[in-house]
Amino acid sequence: MKALLTNYHQSPRKVRLVANLIRGKSVPAARAALLYLPKKSSPALSKLLDSAIANARNAGANVENLFIKKITVDKGAVMRRARPFARGRSGSIRKEMSIVFLELGTTVKEQKTKNKKQIAKKPKKI
Repeated sequence: MKALLTNYHQSPRKVRLVANLIRGKSVPAARAALLYLPKKSSPALSKLLDSAIANARNAGANVENLFIKKITVDKGAVMRRARPFARGRSGSIRKEMSIVFLELGTTVKEQKTKNKKQIAKKPKKI
């Protein structure tokens, strides 16, 4: 129930604004927040969230009981460009990229029912 977005072409500082907004929220609430947020990174994080949900479905989890357990935005690769300045000098422009890691967790209600099922499946020792 994890998803990773690498080399996203926006600085980590700007992406963290959106990531902090959805951290700890339930999946439907995070989807709604990302849908109406007017930031450049919103569609990319929404797509990442959809990928994590698809991974959770393949693992057999119920989507309504999921929440964003952990989301981190780290610094990725840096593209370096040159720009001419006054008096024949050259200045460097750094275009930073981001690496976003998203992990979903299940609510306590679903974890309790999972534990009960596991206890019922264990064979009794004689």
